[in-house]
Amino acid sequence: MGRVVELKHPLVQHHLATLRDKATAPDLFRHQTRRLSLLLGCEATTSLPLTPCKVETPLESVECGQVTERIGLVPILRAGLGMCDALLELIPEAEVWHLGFYRDEHSLQPVEYYQKFSTSPPSMVFILDPMLATGGSAAESISIVKKWGANQIALLSLISAPEGIEKLTAIHPDVDIFTCAIDSHLNERAYIVPGLGDAGDRIFNTL
Repeated sequence: MGRVVELKHPLVQHHLATLRDKATAPDLFRHQTRRLSLLLGCEATTSLPLTPCKVETPLESVECGQVTERIGLVPILRAGLGMCDALLELIPEAEVWHLGFYRDEHSLQPVEYYQKFSTSPPSMVFILDPMLATGGSAAESISIVKKWGANQIALLSLISAPEGIEKLTAIHPDVDIFTCAIDSHLNERAYIVPGLGDAGDRIFNTL
């Protein structure tokens, strides 16, 4: 059974305050997205398996552990790109693959427009999407990654709506969700309330 993990770290609350503020400029918004993504990534990777190894320090040899399994990052275009560099800083060897969706403004359903995967999947995949709103694009992304053949999948989102979490856990009960905040609800336009507006527009300054 997948977990829903809402981060309670004081620094998460601190950086979220700036991220939510409508007066926050795009450059600072990008910095805060990165900082929160780092904190999410640290939490989401706590259960990664380690392979024992031995290294030589300047004084003596010591038993250590290394992450050796293939890890993939799948940012959902375009907003997920804002989270990718932070995860690569934590996991420099991670592979980056892409899925692109846009939301049909009439049906509010996700429409796929881009997909780039390898012939063989990593054993662990982190899907990156700053906003888990209706859950449509996240659920479809997970379905695609499962068809790709990944055995372990987790979703990382900065802010989530209860409706999106409910949909995602119903369709994919085996997938972990890591989020910095679970907000109140979705409005009539399927925006998260109180939320932070459109993450992609604020990251890329296309308001």
